[in-house]
Amino acid sequence: MLQPRTDWAETIPEGEEDALIRLAEVLRAIQAKQAKQGPMGRALHLKGHAGVRAEVRTRDGLPPAYAVGIFARADSYPAYVRFSSASARNQHDKLGDVRGFALKIVGVPGTKLIPGMENAKTQDLLMIKTSVTPFRDANEFVRSLQVVDNPLMLIPTMARLGVGRVVTIIKQGLRSMKGPMTSLASPRFFSALPMRWGDHAGRVALTPVPPIDEHPRGDDGQHPLRGDLAARLRAGPVAYTLSVQLYVDPERTPIEDGSVDWSETDSPYVAIADVVLPQQDITDDRGQRVSAYVERLSFDPWHAPVEFRPLGNLMRARSHAYRLSVTAREAAPEPDGSETFA
Repeated sequence: MLQPRTDWAETIPEGEEDALIRLAEVLRAIQAKQAKQGPMGRALHLKGHAGVRAEVRTRDGLPPAYAVGIFARADSYPAYVRFSSASARNQHDKLGDVRGFALKIVGVPGTKLIPGMENAKTQDLLMIKTSVTPFRDANEFVRSLQVVDNPLMLIPTMARLGVGRVVTIIKQGLRSMKGPMTSLASPRFFSALPMRWGDHAGRVALTPVPPIDEHPRGDDGQHPLRGDLAARLRAGPVAYTLSVQLYVDPERTPIEDGSVDWSETDSPYVAIADVVLPQQDITDDRGQRVSAYVERLSFDPWHAPVEFRPLGNLMRARSHAYRLSVTAREAAPEPDGSETFA
């Protein structure tokens, strides 16, 4: 185990912002193409399995480096969770995919990052079931999506990125989607990319507690993952531990390279809060109203106080891409805790 350090740094090349805007336009074009088959949805994580009510319970007595923002003292915050699949297509749950857990915490004080939303009362944490991405930067990510959207782009993408690099991305991408998934409640979820954590930089993870078996509890035809989650939540709450690991040095915990995992041996995760999905029926009238509301929300790592600013090229790219996506699909305003679903 290495000691957390505060000398992390971003490396922002000249002309990056213009390049990221161009990449965001590519994603918007993919989003518009998908909308020809139905209503305008998200560019990625199109399929929402469920939107549910949640509660975030922060803890007392954390070491100073971890006690940042709302995590500086014990409290309780209402929240919403959106479970999703990463594909730009609405496909059957049995197909391999990267699953997502998007958490929106409500009632968060402090100045927020997005211009025009500085007074919003929300903080988002976006996580996937893999602890690292196959992509070093946004260019690799978007070019790979182009190939998925249009296989004819494979040759020009190989010319841009190099044959060896494309083969590596494909292998790592397939590995991240490998194996059947029978429950959204059982895996760990990871931010996979860094953010500021006060003076430090860090990544977050969610771990189910206690460990949950993957034997499916229910089915829902084309949506077995939703059916399983619905059965579990009807039976009782589903709980997770939220943890953070901190930057230790530029080689082991790089800020700019999204393809390098941060070893838990070098920087262990430290528990900072509990995330509880209370017992609820996501299939009754109220549950369906909650789910419909969550589906209209936007989840964005830039919905955050300044001390949690997203870091690295892939995170900076999200700032542009998410703004375009949210505008295109006319997402709902940020919640403030006054929502009722009676």
